[in-house]
Amino acid sequence: MEQDFILGHLPFWIVTYILALTAWACLGRFLMQAMVPADSANYIWRGFRFLTGWAVWLARRAVPSYVTSPFLPLVAAFWLFALRMVFGLVMLSAGLAPRLTPPGGG
Repeated sequence: MEQDFILGHLPFWIVTYILALTAWACLGRFLMQAMVPADSANYIWRGFRFLTGWAVWLARRAVPSYVTSPFLPLVAAFWLFALRMVFGLVMLSAGLAPRLTPPGGG
């Protein structure tokens, strides 16, 4: 019997959604920081900082110190997109991700 496309692969969808949401929020934070001061009370800015704080913190520890703070959300977004792709390929090769076509077998 074939698994349901959404519920049959729920761990795959949840992890890829969280990684994509955080990566796109990092890009939004990178673009918005040109218009908003770092300590702004703007609710959208605070939302971006809340969603991406952990990823920017990890990027700060993973990259050399000459990468300045304004570019850390961009670095974090790159690594999140890369992690999402690797995670998807690992899940696909393990048979835990949905397929658009049935596996070979005639």
